[in-house]
Amino acid sequence: MNKSTLYELENKYLSPYAFKSADTKGRRFEIEQCPLRTEFQRDRDRIVHSKAFRRLKHKTQVFLSPEGDHYRTRLTHTLEVAQIARTIARALSLNEDLTEAIAMGHDLGHTPFGHAGERVLNQLTNGYFEHNKQSLRVVDILENEGSVTEYGLNLTYEVRNGILNHKISGSPDTLEGEVVSYSDRIAYINHDIDDAMRAGLLSESHLPSECTRVLGNSKGERIDTMIRDIVSNSENKPKIAHSPKVGYAAMALRAFMFENIYISSKAKSEEGKAEKIVEFFFKYYINNPDSLPEKYLAFLQKFEREQVVCDYIASMTDRYLIRLYQDMVIPDSWEKY
Repeated sequence: MNKSTLYELENKYLSPYAFKSADTKGRRFEIEQCPLRTEFQRDRDRIVHSKAFRRLKHKTQVFLSPEGDHYRTRLTHTLEVAQIARTIARALSLNEDLTEAIAMGHDLGHTPFGHAGERVLNQLTNGYFEHNKQSLRVVDILENEGSVTEYGLNLTYEVRNGILNHKISGSPDTLEGEVVSYSDRIAYINHDIDDAMRAGLLSESHLPSECTRVLGNSKGERIDTMIRDIVSNSENKPKIAHSPKVGYAAMALRAFMFENIYISSKAKSEEGKAEKIVEFFFKYYINNPDSLPEKYLAFLQKFEREQVVCDYIASMTDRYLIRLYQDMVIPDSWEKY
């Protein structure tokens, strides 16, 4: 099936409110088009084949260095968001390819140690650093094999806009971007509850009854309720939204997770150490920029030092940053030969 046929199918079957691939505002730099894939399919493929995407498998979602194979990482979170988002997009006859591309790229800029790392860089830069903005910077600039004359993955405007605006405070230009924003919340609320239960920090009985009465008494029930509610409340409308009842219950459950897991749980007890490591390296590279890898030394010619240091630290996985800290700070044992 060639691309022209795909465009015809979109015009025939997608909702009037869906964003059609042929209508893209395009890329910042024109390139020869692919005869088989739409521009959004191409964006998805570029993201999935990037190094930044692969690194997500070793970045924290909620639990730092968990002992167990089944806790979520930033990569598995991304895949769950994409699955939920595609389900909603298909049910609403929206553009699945655009939706999936945004979902796959939405967290590429996340720091090691999850939101703890983001929080430190945000504080050290006086509020400048945010992971959604960093995700856009990854696809626009950083994912380019170190050349400062090339421009990242050169994605379409619509995918870039969705990545930048996926946070709850964002305002995406497309319904597909709105779907990803909601899917992000549906995913992390429910899989973080699941991981907290796996860790022995929560049980179903701990969850607010006013939430479970509306959303359900299991992860599967809650996800199903939230997805069905968005679909029924958004069908044939130019806006994606929950019904007031389900929307309130979802936000109340999110607030419960912030209070009981994201901020004050035993699982976060090691975050202070993680934050100190991030702070150590930020200050170290600010004062010793010549110690940055060659790629980032090249970026210093074009961007502010503070930004480049954030770029380098945010690119690291948890285990790489820990190993680097051990190499630089922990003395090797001495042995006489």
